[in-house]
Amino acid sequence: METGSVQGGKFKRVERIKSPAEIKNLFKNGGREGVKGAKLFFAKNDLGFNRIAFPLPRGYGNAVQRNASKRYSREALFLVYPGNDSFNSRCVQFRTLCKKAGLIKDE
Repeated sequence: METGSVQGGKFKRVERIKSPAEIKNLFKNGGREGVKGAKLFFAKNDLGFNRIAFPLPRGYGNAVQRNASKRYSREALFLVYPGNDSFNSRCVQFRTLCKKAGLIKDE
């Protein structure tokens, strides 16, 4: 399955999971892998492209902290927990999670 193209730093509407019901279903029935400070939930779909969501857990700081974390997540493409907010650390976490989930192979 291929990833959709990100143009101008934004995902297309069809590439985003927005529905609370879909997100809840992914948390309940999807696969999951975790590293310190981040967790990746994933599930197969029949769409021919991947979709993504950026929810944050309850109690995740104030609005400034939540917005900053979502920006980092959109750049690194995954769900994060408070702490260790830097682009480089999020990239390492995301790569490790994808490897653990079998979404990418070791190079």
